[in-house]
Amino acid sequence: MTFRFRFLPRPVLAVLTAVLIMSGAAQAQLLSPQQEAGAAIGKLVDSRQYQAALPRIDAYLKKYPRDAQMRFTRGRVLTELGQREQAIAAFTALTQDFPELPEPYNNLAALYAQEGHYEQARAALEMAIRTNPNFAVAYANLGDVYAKLATQAYARANQLAPSANVNAKIQALDHLLQSQTIAPVSAAPASAAPAVSGHTSP
Repeated sequence: MTFRFRFLPRPVLAVLTAVLIMSGAAQAQLLSPQQEAGAAIGKLVDSRQYQAALPRIDAYLKKYPRDAQMRFTRGRVLTELGQREQAIAAFTALTQDFPELPEPYNNLAALYAQEGHYEQARAALEMAIRTNPNFAVAYANLGDVYAKLATQAYARANQLAPSANVNAKIQALDHLLQSQTIAPVSAAPASAAPAVSGHTSP
C-alpha cells in the first residue's frame, strides 16, 4: 500500500494560519508589566546603552526588589560604567540575599582582582565553587588568582633574599598572566527566576 500525504484545502489552511497569528499576538499581549519592563531593559543592556538602562533598572527594582536577575544586571551595568564601588556593593548584597547563586561571587571576585585585592577575590571564588562545584569559569579565575598570589609571594621572597631561581619563577608567572584577566560573567543567574509580582514593595 502506498501512503499519500493529505494536504489541507487552502481555505482551511488560511484559517489555521490566521488562528496561529492571533494566538501569537495574544501571547505577546499576556506579558505582565514586570516582564515588559524587564524586556525593555534587556534590550538597552544588550545594545550597550548602559547610561539609559541604569535609571530604568533602579525604577524597576523599586517595584520588584527581589528580582535577582535584574539586581545582577544592575551590578553588570555599574561595572560597565566604571562605578566599581557601587558594583561591589550590588554584588555583595546579592551574595547575602541569594547565597545559592555562584555568579555574583564570581563577578565580585573579578572586581576585587581589578583592584589588586587577590585574597578577597580568592575567597569570593571559593564561595562560588562551593555554591556550584561545576562552575568552570570560577575554577579558571581561581587559577589566575592563585598565580597572582604566587607572584606576590615570590616577589616578597626575592626582596628578602634575592635568588635567580625565584626571579625566574616570577618572570614565568608574569609571562603566563600577561594576557589573563579575571573574567566576569554577563549572563544573569538562571537558577533564580525573577519574582513575578503584581504588587509593589512596601
